[in-house]
Amino acid sequence: MKELASYLNDHLAGSVAALDLLDHLIKKYEGKPLGNFFANLRNDVDADQEVLRSLLPRFKVKESSLRKAGAWLAEKFGRAKIKVSGEDIGELGLLHALEVLVLGISGKQLLWRALSATFASSPLLKGVDLTRLEERAIEQIERVEEKRLEAAREALLK
Repeated sequence: MKELASYLNDHLAGSVAALDLLDHLIKKYEGKPLGNFFANLRNDVDADQEVLRSLLPRFKVKESSLRKAGAWLAEKFGRAKIKVSGEDIGELGLLHALEVLVLGISGKQLLWRALSATFASSPLLKGVDLTRLEERAIEQIERVEEKRLEAAREALLK
């Protein structure tokens, strides 16, 4: 169970970093369509994080403050790279930020799939629709990917 605790906490830490990045992007693009996009995505990521948090006690896993602190710190370094690359529409930083989000959400999709493959018949997951959670992650990836490709065209064709 040590491995499971580590795995779940790694994903929880990733969601903490994603929410921090999304908070930053919401502020950066406030009043613009991208601001609304990031706010809606943040709501989805937050809801998924709550599902993940609800699973920890079922598996007798405690949240790792160290992992969350590490994720917070990594997000701050990542954000610095994004700022240096330029965060305005048409700049590379926005493309980097969207790529980080696609990677993180892809990891979340794989988390739900791994839990489903490993614990599908476990009573510990009763009431948790892992298939729907994975589908939701795929929907999120598709939404972010659309914005990522727009950002790529705007940044790379300058």
